[in-house]
Amino acid sequence: MLRAKPLMAGETYHIYNRGAGKQKIFLAQPDYRRFLSLIFVGNNTKSIHLSNLRKYQGPSLTRVFEEKVDHFLVDIYAYTLMPNHFHLVLRQKSEDGITRFVRRICTAYSMYFNLKYGHNGTLFQGRFKSSHLDTDPYFKWIFPYVHLNPISLVEPQWQEKGIVNPAQSKEFLKNYRYSSYYDYYVGERPERAILAYDEASDLLDKESDFHSMLFAYARGKVLMEL
Repeated sequence: MLRAKPLMAGETYHIYNRGAGKQKIFLAQPDYRRFLSLIFVGNNTKSIHLSNLRKYQGPSLTRVFEEKVDHFLVDIYAYTLMPNHFHLVLRQKSEDGITRFVRRICTAYSMYFNLKYGHNGTLFQGRFKSSHLDTDPYFKWIFPYVHLNPISLVEPQWQEKGIVNPAQSKEFLKNYRYSSYYDYYVGERPERAILAYDEASDLLDKESDFHSMLFAYARGKVLMEL
């Protein structure tokens, strides 16, 4: 089934999907880490073989980010993994690059999840969703939105009612390892290899003040609603 508007090379998109029936797709820390490793090795012209990842277990899993990949399909600008869904901000580099990339990582992760947990049936809720970042307000809003998303794990209603405990939320984000927030606003780690870091750094507001990020999110939300 073709998309109403094909994804275009050179354009940037917010890509997201969730578990079928809103089921959790990450049940334990190794699941998040496996998906991160797939995001990295999947951005490659070569096929993914799960057997190639078996040598990276436990603490040694970070060594997967030393693998040679060509980053031919997409530029990865930002990501966040949540218990039952994920967000990616991607620039398509080649024709059908995003579709090939997302299909590849979701298929490989589904195989891993089904084998590990004896799961049957569809893991993800149909085809991934995409939003074209075709306006400046949307483009500037999406990075705070994706990076602030994990706050809902400690303050479920923060987007509707605001943050009750900013200090707690800031500390939670700082320690949340399954988001590119860490790479841009906290420090360096092997997972930075996932990102088109230098290019994305020029696009992001590198202001590290947590309240500035919240303001950028709120302002962008208002602009898009006008």
